[in-house]
Amino acid sequence: MFLNTLLLLFFLLPFCTSSRNTITPTFPIEFGDTISSRENKFELGFFNRANSSNWYLGIWYSKQPEKTVVWVANRDHPINDTSGVLTINGYGNLVLFGGNNSDALPVWSTSINGTVTASHGSISAQLLDTGNLVLVEENSNGTPLWQSFDYPTDTLLPGMKLGLNRRTGLQWFITSWKSQDDPGTGDYSYKIDLAGSPQFFLFKNLTKIWRSSPWPYRSEPSTQLVDANIYSYVDNQEEVYYTVFPTKPSTLIRTVVNNTGSLQLLEWSQYNFRWDEFWATPEYRCDAYGGCGINSKCSPDNINRFMCECLPGFEPESPTNWNQRNGSDGCVRKRVTSSMSWCQNGEGFLTVARVKRPDTSKAALWWETRVSGRECEEACLRNCSCTAFMSIESNEGQIGCFTWYGELMDIVEYTDFGLDLYIRADSKYLAENPGKGKGFLRQKGMRAVLISSVALSLLLSVAFAYWWLKKKQKTKHEHDERRGDPNLPFFHLSTIIAATDNFSLANKLGQGGFGPVHEGQLSNGQKIAVKRLSHSSGQGLEEFKNEITLIAKLQHRNLVKLLGFCIHREEKMLIYEYMPNKSLDSFIFDQTRRSCLDWRTRFDIIIGVARGLLYLHQDSRLRIIHRDLKASNVLLDGEMTPKISDFGMARIFKGDQIQDKTNRVVGTYGYMSPEYAVFGKFSTKSDVFSFGVLLLEIVSGIKNNHCYRQGSSINLIGHVWELWKEDRASDIVDSLLESYVPDEVLRCIQIGLLCVQEKVEDRPTMSVVVLMLSSEIALPCPKRPAYMFRKSSCPDTDSVIKDQGSHSTNQVTITKIIPR
Repeated sequence: MFLNTLLLLFFLLPFCTSSRNTITPTFPIEFGDTISSRENKFELGFFNRANSSNWYLGIWYSKQPEKTVVWVANRDHPINDTSGVLTINGYGNLVLFGGNNSDALPVWSTSINGTVTASHGSISAQLLDTGNLVLVEENSNGTPLWQSFDYPTDTLLPGMKLGLNRRTGLQWFITSWKSQDDPGTGDYSYKIDLAGSPQFFLFKNLTKIWRSSPWPYRSEPSTQLVDANIYSYVDNQEEVYYTVFPTKPSTLIRTVVNNTGSLQLLEWSQYNFRWDEFWATPEYRCDAYGGCGINSKCSPDNINRFMCECLPGFEPESPTNWNQRNGSDGCVRKRVTSSMSWCQNGEGFLTVARVKRPDTSKAALWWETRVSGRECEEACLRNCSCTAFMSIESNEGQIGCFTWYGELMDIVEYTDFGLDLYIRADSKYLAENPGKGKGFLRQKGMRAVLISSVALSLLLSVAFAYWWLKKKQKTKHEHDERRGDPNLPFFHLSTIIAATDNFSLANKLGQGGFGPVHEGQLSNGQKIAVKRLSHSSGQGLEEFKNEITLIAKLQHRNLVKLLGFCIHREEKMLIYEYMPNKSLDSFIFDQTRRSCLDWRTRFDIIIGVARGLLYLHQDSRLRIIHRDLKASNVLLDGEMTPKISDFGMARIFKGDQIQDKTNRVVGTYGYMSPEYAVFGKFSTKSDVFSFGVLLLEIVSGIKNNHCYRQGSSINLIGHVWELWKEDRASDIVDSLLESYVPDEVLRCIQIGLLCVQEKVEDRPTMSVVVLMLSSEIALPCPKRPAYMFRKSSCPDTDSVIKDQGSHSTNQVTITKIIPR
């Protein structure tokens, strides 16, 4: 009897112990299974909402009466039955399957580099007591290969970062659920904005609806004890982020963006067993971003009167709307009675007390240990574009200086706190408001006022007025052109001439549709690449402005970094980081240099370009269609890391927009998708097509417009397709590749064919492409590709090979095609 009892306890023991906290290749998670953190604070498993048939993999607090979900893996791809399985595949990735079909594409997967394998249980996934699910390799000192904290959903937990990894380009932000019962990606998100000083915005789709106060740049971490929590801000070369911790480790807090558009800090009540709201925003009428328009302030205490008030020296843009308590049009500067510019009419500053710092998107920052308010004032006064300044004292006792340029936005007046903002005003307004001013009048400006008051002869007055008007118009025109993006440095022409040795031929790197590109070196030793707009270029001022606007807002390790721009009369130039290995086409289409590209380097380039495109399409705060992806627009740094460049043709998609149409088709023959080239329709799938062409070119070392005599006289796409149907796809692999992984190469060829399929809906998204490249999931069979046409004639093979010099002949940029 005793033995039987002992045996029974032995078999029941695994079920009586606490649940495990790890997943391994041999111990996956199936429907009904869960894993718990070591101290049972968090739990991972499958859940659904409101008795729905949709199931999700998520993490929730384990000791609460109601399931509070803090992270969801497959938020936009629910499993509609109970077949969910989470496992670790042979490439070391966490992979979620569902739908009773183990051969189907996974519902969700991590995307590590694939340099490790999951053999012998060397990789496991662990749920930590912080709520972080980490994928770790044995003997790696705990450094995660992947972690859920890098991919938050709607919740920010203590220790989770909100900001940007400058090195990888990964942005940490939270996005609301679609509804209380649907964890899909909703309309509201909370993200960092690095234009000016770091600040956070609450967005509804792409519209800003609330803004945090910005914090000054710091090279060392800074912490603030506010209410019952510790707020930490970090800004260095590696990363910039914010996180929050409770002062008592036992306190449970979380920051959430809910589906109604509210950002909340919640704290768990041990007495009421519920989440209590610690604070929430937007809550008051002045919380709405820019509710009073530009150059105005919002006063929440103006209960019985209009909450909006123009800043000193400004008046309503639309007095009618202002009288109807609609301040969205904002305010404009009052006209100066003198014929002189307001900037030369004698200026000082008027104080606007106790306000929230304006939007720093148009602010420059000096942060030094010993800078006085007077120095801050003088710095602003020396620049006619400076409209306001503010001195700030940090927690460490340092004094910093903000200066704003252009319009001022989102100023809120406080009663008990806030900082003083100094608004630039001309002498006339200062004289009308004695006692409110700060600073001094420039003597030069005072002389201008005196001269303007002297009765000059009629002829002199007319001549002077005409000259001044023309000068003012020219200055305004040049200023408007130079503005570009206010946060991007402006380089003087003399600086660029000195850096490039007056654009000497010896420094010329190449020629594109935009114009020539020259190598240069600044006085501080930094190397640069200068792209100079040619007068005969098919691209013009609009493309130039477009590239400035787009690239200034994008940060990713696989996108080229724009350092600044230069405009001087007819000269328009973009200044980029220098890429010592030039463009990809200078390697893969050159018989000698191509041998330097082994298979591992080529595969890394493919992965890098794919991740750059994924960032443009999905992970950046803008959804961007590049429209001109090709080998010559992929640059290579000193370590052969690929960086996508040339955004002059790019377009931004808004909200849920998935496709657009144009009568002005731009791009390059050989890389354009058929629906775009013929009908002018473009989408993210247009870029996918271009990527597929580029992938096949990298594998083969041959241009897509190469002509073949074997069988049908077709291009590279058609040739690969013919070989694929004959099960001879490996014949296309570059003969200069001495060694490669056959399965990996064939997988890339298949992915390339999937990307160039004729029908838009058949092509995968870039997120799926990245997943297919970094995992061993089964791939669907490709369908007939586009451009399966025959060529009427072929040039001599020798001449084709001879043309394969250091630059691709795929340089013909279409400027206009009228679709049929």
